[in-house]
Amino acid sequence: GSITELMGIEGNIRNSYYKCLDEVLPDKFKIVKREKKPPNNFMNSLISFGNSLMYASTITEIYNTHLDQAISFLHEPSERRFSLSLDISELFKPVIIDRIIMGLINRNMIDESYFDMRLNGVLLNEKGRRLFIEEYENKMSSTLKYKKLNKIISLRHLIRLECYKIEKHILGIDSYSGFKVWW
Repeated sequence: GSITELMGIEGNIRNSYYKCLDEVLPDKFKIVKREKKPPNNFMNSLISFGNSLMYASTITEIYNTHLDQAISFLHEPSERRFSLSLDISELFKPVIIDRIIMGLINRNMIDESYFDMRLNGVLLNEKGRRLFIEEYENKMSSTLKYKKLNKIISLRHLIRLECYKIEKHILGIDSYSGFKVWW
């Protein structure tokens, strides 16, 4: 019925998703409850840092289009953030950020030594940020075949193509069809 209702549903789905993740995560990486300001455990710290990278990448890709960062379709516009970037980031966080996090944990690439717990929360330390950024850049540079263009593209470029789809919808050139993972 409304955007607020839709965002509430999305929030409930995300909470259910986190509960399912907690069933397969090692105890020290369980989410328990999503806390952001500041993150209160290792997993919340990883999610927050990864989401900030995704948000920044999305901002960059939107700047390469004719879209306006302040005009969004889900998140409320705000003076401190670009709401369209938040909207588009939501599409890619599970596919990119969550996969990076699970890879770091499942391959035992990250442990307590990658976090700083002295600041009334849990944050990635420099070593942890470097590791995450390296994995993030590798993921964003990875390629796949984009069937509609019959072309090999990076995940970074995939975000821009999603922006172009929104732009074409606004201009009445093509109907928008939401992003769906095909690989």
